[in-house]
Amino acid sequence: MSEILVTGGTGTVGVPTVDALRRAGHSVRVLSRHAGPDRVQGDLLTGTGLGDALDGVDTVVHLATSGNAKDVDAAERLLVEAERHGVSHIIYISIVGIESIPLPYYQSKLEVEHLIEASPVPHTILRATQFHDLMRMIFAYQKRLPWIFVPRFGAQPISVDDVATRLTELAAGEPAGRVPDIGGPEKLSAEQMARQWKAASHSTKRIVSIRLPGAIVRALRERKNMVPGPGYGTQTFSEYLEKHYS
Repeated sequence: MSEILVTGGTGTVGVPTVDALRRAGHSVRVLSRHAGPDRVQGDLLTGTGLGDALDGVDTVVHLATSGNAKDVDAAERLLVEAERHGVSHIIYISIVGIESIPLPYYQSKLEVEHLIEASPVPHTILRATQFHDLMRMIFAYQKRLPWIFVPRFGAQPISVDDVATRLTELAAGEPAGRVPDIGGPEKLSAEQMARQWKAASHSTKRIVSIRLPGAIVRALRERKNMVPGPGYGTQTFSEYLEKHYS
C-alpha cells in the first residue's frame, strides 16, 4: 500500500477519511500545524515542515481548508513541494456546483481546482455535495432566534463517512482527473430538512419559509448544488440526525 499524506486530517471529513484509509491498509500521515499523536507538523501557508512531511509520500489527499482565499496560496505551495518531492498522485475534495454558485469560498475552491489541473503532479478531483454537518449547523445556529428561518431552496446532503469511502477508493487507484461528482441519497427542500432537524433536536420553534433574492439563491433554486441522477451516499439526513442527537 502507498504512503499517504492527508492535509486537514483532523477536520470534519479528514477524521473519517484517515480512519478509512488506515482500515484499507494504507500508511497514513496527518499534516497538522500542531504536534500530536499520529501527526506530522507542517504549515501549508509558510511551508515550514512541509518538505519533511512529504518525504517518501506517494499520494496526497488534500482536504485542508481555511474557508477563504488563503486556500489558494496553501494549494499553490503544496503543489510546488509535491512536485519537488516526487508525489505521484494528489486527490482534492471540492464542492458540487462551484462554477455556478458565486460564493467567495466556492470561487476559491474553483481556483484551487484550476491550479491542480495545471500542475504537473498527477491528480484526481472529487466534488461532493454539502455535508450533513453543515446543514445541521445552519439550523442549530438559529437557536437564539424566535423562529427557524428556512430559504426556499434545497440540498442533497451527504455523509462524511460516505465521502471518506469514495476518497479511499480513489486513493487506491490511478490519477483520474475530474471524476464524477457525488451526492447524498436524497434531494430535500430546506423546509424538509428543518422539520427533520426540529424533530431530532426536540426544538419547539416555528419554521418560517423565506424567499431570498440574489444570484446565489437563484443558483441554489436551480439545483446547481445537486448531482443529476442517483446519489452515491447511503446515509440519509434523518439517519445522520438520529445518530447525532442520540
